[in-house]
Amino acid sequence: MVKKEKDASTEEKILSAAKKVFISKGMAGARMQDIADEAGINKALLHYYFKNKEQLFENIFTKLTHGFWEQITSVFESDTPLFEKIRTFCSMYITKVIENPYIPLFVLYEMNQRPARFVKKMFRNNPPKPGKLIQQIETEAKAGNIRPINPAQLIMNMMSLCVLPFIGKPMFMTVMNMDEKTFLDLMHERKRSVPEFIINSIKNK
Repeated sequence: MVKKEKDASTEEKILSAAKKVFISKGMAGARMQDIADEAGINKALLHYYFKNKEQLFENIFTKLTHGFWEQITSVFESDTPLFEKIRTFCSMYITKVIENPYIPLFVLYEMNQRPARFVKKMFRNNPPKPGKLIQQIETEAKAGNIRPINPAQLIMNMMSLCVLPFIGKPMFMTVMNMDEKTFLDLMHERKRSVPEFIINSIKNK
């Protein structure tokens, strides 16, 4: 029983250290030795728990996204008005990435390397269900409350505007001469500005 508790504690220490390393060095730049040093253990012990950094990141990713896609589905399937639904989705999505800024690049990398396998792992056979949101968009367009738009285009706009700045973070920070705090402040601001931009682009004035 004592050994089991110790093992769990060591694993949590490793996962906590790995998150710090992935944030500071990115997926590509992180090394197992860096993670071992951050956790205060030797590399052999690290490999006993996780054979490589990809396995380690998958473990972290699974824990971080647990329940998140169900939350997204609950937003899509709720009875709230369309504009409020857009605001809620954007705020949830951007907040999640602010808390875990290394996720977008990892997703991008994995989607390019082994897309089918990764999508299956990411959603665990339970992807978000946008059916009700799609129907709501079509209904609002027919009623003249919003401009006609392909629901798929609107959903892609929502997701893209939320995640793209995190993928292009180094470029944006360099071009606009930003420090880390300024970038983070902008991302918090986008929780409000992105949905309003989208809503203003589709609503009939």
